[in-house]
Amino acid sequence: MKIGIIGAGNIGGNLTRRLTALGHQVAVANSRGPQSLAELAAETGATAVAATEAARDAELVVVTVPLKAVPQLPADLFAGAAPGFAVVDTGNYYPDRDGRIAELEAGVPSSRWTEQHIGHPVVKAFNGTYAQDLIDRPRPAGAADRLALPVAGDDAAAKQRVRALIEELGFDTVDSGGIADSWRQQPGTPVYGLRAGTPEVTEALAEAVPTS
Repeated sequence: MKIGIIGAGNIGGNLTRRLTALGHQVAVANSRGPQSLAELAAETGATAVAATEAARDAELVVVTVPLKAVPQLPADLFAGAAPGFAVVDTGNYYPDRDGRIAELEAGVPSSRWTEQHIGHPVVKAFNGTYAQDLIDRPRPAGAADRLALPVAGDDAAAKQRVRALIEELGFDTVDSGGIADSWRQQPGTPVYGLRAGTPEVTEALAEAVPTS
């Protein structure tokens, strides 16, 4: 699969490492330009590109930038993406980092807010995942210690594509509902950062209580 990754921090960098190792064609971008990604590109075989090029021909695009940076993403971010492409949002709202955002303070799920800014539906995934677990914790299907990750989204086909990719990465998935329900996996909820299997993740999602 051709995959674009926008953001090369802990999650973006380790997804680049894992996805290239699995044979996917990855283009990776960040806010500092492709020259700053030369080492990651050399290590992984990914192509370092400008943000405006990351989604070109991509079937799946991962947006993994600080929430405060989302409104500054290029307006033509998805120009040239493959028909029917899916977008993964790994982001979280951290007021100490992002500043206070009125809509999110009022209870709008951060992924809904991200959708509104980028102009495309998203699938929320990896937002409560420890980046190093992407490297250290993949397990074969059926393994007793295989971790499960919650996945939210309104587009059933896009959600299934993302869930299949997560399974390929070595993790189970739990459908956590639509984007309106994605608050259940935001920071401060029982499932956020939970290292557990499908039953425990399912239970944690059900136990979540809105904070606003």
